[in-house]
Amino acid sequence: MNNPLSGTQAAGEPALSIVLVHGAFVDGSGWRQVHSELVDRGFEVLVAQHPTTSLEGDVAATERLIASARHPVLLVGHSYGGAVITEAGANPKVKSLAYIAAFVPDVGESVAALNEAPEEPGETKAPLLAPQDGYLVVDPVRFPEAFAADVDPATTRFLAAAQLPWGLAAVVAPLTHAAWKSKPSFYLVATADRMVPPSAQRRMARRAAAAITEVDSSHAVMMSHPQDVATFIAAAAVSTVRGVGQ
Repeated sequence: MNNPLSGTQAAGEPALSIVLVHGAFVDGSGWRQVHSELVDRGFEVLVAQHPTTSLEGDVAATERLIASARHPVLLVGHSYGGAVITEAGANPKVKSLAYIAAFVPDVGESVAALNEAPEEPGETKAPLLAPQDGYLVVDPVRFPEAFAADVDPATTRFLAAAQLPWGLAAVVAPLTHAAWKSKPSFYLVATADRMVPPSAQRRMARRAAAAITEVDSSHAVMMSHPQDVATFIAAAAVSTVRGVGQ
């Protein structure tokens, strides 16, 4: 992983809480190894469990975690979770944002609109089935290679079977806030992603003026490279704390 930063919650520095927000088709359990790594580094870490039914509902669930955090917050979002933290990040308790293979909408944009941008040669997008009853899922046959090609096959088969359907209301909802316009942002690009094209990730990160790190990983980077993801998040937290203290 190309990451010039590393960090732990250092004694004597202002404390920061980390809130992890999952994306579509999976739940918060995907953060398990990252959570353990960050707790071992001395951070308070909270994990969202939101239904991905509506953007409003997912933001509300995240807001409840922000309110319960003991310290100012670094919000971390994976995939669709990037839209959630972009909206929820307007909360004054949130000091910075970390995006992991995530969508980064602007005000008035939806994830659906961002996903319409063409991919570059050699890239692919999520192989979604046609909506059913207002929800989307990834084609279970193609899920392992698309979502988590570098994760244990037994795990990917389970993930494909246990998908959390993504509500169309969340997919098409336009954002009313874009917290990255006023708060420091960090972005981890998954260069082997077959769900959100790496070129789109870089484009969104540059627009948000985010500090960019890259890792050779599938979309399920928090599962296939948990130590790298934890190091990226911890470094963003340390950078945030030091920036706030200046």
